[in-house]
Amino acid sequence: MDNDLEKETVEIGLIGLGDMGKLYARLFREAGWKKVNVCDLPSKYDQLQRELEGTGLKVLPDGFAVARRSDFIVYSVEAANVDRVVAMYGPATKLGATVCGQTSVKEPEIRAFEKYLPSDTNIVTCHSMHGPNINPKGQPLVIIRHRSDQSAFDRAVRILDSLQSNVVYLSYDEHDRITADTQAATHVAFLSMGTAWKVQSTFPWENPSYVGGIENVKILMALRIYSQKWHVYAGLAILNPSARQQVRQYAKSVSELFKLMIQEKEKEFRERIKAAADFVFGGAKREPILLSDSLLDKYSLSSIPREERKPNSHLSLLAVVDCWHVLKIHPYDHLICQTPPFRLLLGITEYLFRTPELLDASIQAALYDRAIRADDCEFYTATRGWVECIELGSMEAYQKRFSDTQAFFKERSAVGSKVSAQMIESIAQKTQH
Repeated sequence: MDNDLEKETVEIGLIGLGDMGKLYARLFREAGWKKVNVCDLPSKYDQLQRELEGTGLKVLPDGFAVARRSDFIVYSVEAANVDRVVAMYGPATKLGATVCGQTSVKEPEIRAFEKYLPSDTNIVTCHSMHGPNINPKGQPLVIIRHRSDQSAFDRAVRILDSLQSNVVYLSYDEHDRITADTQAATHVAFLSMGTAWKVQSTFPWENPSYVGGIENVKILMALRIYSQKWHVYAGLAILNPSARQQVRQYAKSVSELFKLMIQEKEKEFRERIKAAADFVFGGAKREPILLSDSLLDKYSLSSIPREERKPNSHLSLLAVVDCWHVLKIHPYDHLICQTPPFRLLLGITEYLFRTPELLDASIQAALYDRAIRADDCEFYTATRGWVECIELGSMEAYQKRFSDTQAFFKERSAVGSKVSAQMIESIAQKTQH
């Protein structure tokens, strides 16, 4: 079919119009697809009609209306709800249509598609490896061809090309394993930082121990995560069967390193850090992910002068590298499925471990600077709390922990999200992918 004719006649449907659903709908329209059908909860029908008037999007009452007429259907719903929503609307899928999902955990999504969709339905699903406030251009986009003929698959790829992302082709189980390796420990690290600061009633940008480029990344990414919706992170941690091993080991790495620190066992501590550093960073030379420490200083929320910075143990970062070492995860191999938090976490750990004087100062502070021991203790406790919550598999407990910390940072989370987006864009433009 002629490309212009295809964009005139093919109907795209989105079931679920949260932040990511609206992003996809807008980008499909901007790319020239004329027929984009959207819906959310039936109770939101009138509100959406008013909100989207003049956008060119066709607002329909519910998922039945979208599924019956659309040739390419995207389920943009929470991972915890995908089974229920597909069970409701899946049987109404148009004959020969292609169905896609946006969840960050693919195993429950694929299971629901196989269970409820008609056998003639093509399944080509995807995952944009970023949040709704990041420009998708140049960001990784995973496309999973699970069940489709060639024509339907090619059309799905053409539609998803509207996002202008860097496409990675994986199976759904490869996707879940890699996202667990990259995101599970990453999210626990930033979540635990936020919780530790909240418990101490400390805004880190007011503390001299959290001044400088590495600290800016920590603070901004923690604020960015806490400015998002809790279910995005809960779904990946609790519903991804590959994730629990990662979070369990991260907590164990934090615990074991912290015990060595408070006992001041320098020889064992240094040997363990060196072994982890050699495994993760000892290979071929690579272009650094981050830019200079001075450039990262531009993205600071702190008014404390750089020269007043105090040492920091960076326990959160030392534990990440130790976790990767124990689990034999090569993080650079997973940059094909990077998210902004993972790329930045790898970037600051790389910067720390490849700057000898900075790493040595971190080790010295970890072992002998008792002024920061309370901070590390709270981080250790916060990490254990998050991991226990994930091990229980409780969405309610996860939401409460997340919301409590989110409320503490409420006044600065919007600013943090905006500044972190600028930082991510800067790094994306000036470093190699």
